Amino acid sequence: MQADNANVKQRILVIGAGELGLAVLRGLVEKAGAHGLSIAVLLRQSSLSTQAPAKRVEIEDIRALDIAIETADLAVASVDELATVMTRYDTVISCAGFAAGRGTQRKLTDAALKAGIKRYLPWQFGVDYDLIGRGSPQDLFDEQLDVREKLRAQQRTEWVIVSTGMFTSFLFDPAFGVVDLQGGRINALGSLDTAVTVTTAEDIGRLTAAIVMHEPRIVNQVVYTAGDTLTYAGLADLVERVTGRDIERHVWSVAQLQAELREMPEDNLRKYRAVFAMGRGVAWDVASTYNAKSGLSVTRAEQWARANLTQT
Repeated sequence: MQADNANVKQRILVIGAGELGLAVLRGLVEKAGAHGLSIAVLLRQSSLSTQAPAKRVEIEDIRALDIAIETADLAVASVDELATVMTRYDTVISCAGFAAGRGTQRKLTDAALKAGIKRYLPWQFGVDYDLIGRGSPQDLFDEQLDVREKLRAQQRTEWVIVSTGMFTSFLFDPAFGVVDLQGGRINALGSLDTAVTVTTAEDIGRLTAAIVMHEPRIVNQVVYTAGDTLTYAGLADLVERVTGRDIERHVWSVAQLQAELREMPEDNLRKYRAVFAMGRGVAWDVASTYNAKSGLSVTRAEQWARANLTQT
């Protein structure tokens, strides 16, 4: 469904200013002048008073962008308290991910609906939770389905879900274990033919801003983005091209990853490996995405690797 954007005042609140939150804020700031946007970010009070140098730089960057700051602690604030903050805005974009704690996604959704805001973009920047379904190896995904059910069960607040696949940087993260440069190999999840969709945080920020401002307005839809969709065999070829090294191709089977998860059932990385190995709801055709249909440039996986792997 689409509608005219003209009747929606653009007072926008972004919840969280981590890697993705900052990218979304920068994307919105780029459009602020042309669209008359008023942008704010919700942070913990402790973030404003921190002496951590990196965090201080982030706060100064936010202030330099002329972004207003609201404060609340998602862990302790009630639904009513969060709703009170949200009522001051037309559109709320949640960039508070799973690190915010269990139940946070439901709490934020309840607050958005209680506030009666015009439009809500929940933290769903990831896989296709509808296709994966309940009871997957990553139990946090069930809460994402709770959020979708809450939004679909009402008509007052419009919603948009942005499905981005895996963050590109996570695919190459040594801790994730897929790209093992030190060992000179790729550990394919499930099989070498299993595919995964990735988008960089920077692109997610730009694309989310574009989706928010899209004319006619996007209403009650799941919107897909992709910087790239590639198989693990293709990933191995990519790493060979970028590094100039021979890369061994190794497969971590679904059965193996499920067995490892049973040994350490609370290990989040093992949960992610198992669910991505299944290959369901984690990859889609780039040609069908919002960025492809809108002609918006994005960073391919190989571009990201050339800019980052060669520096490690």
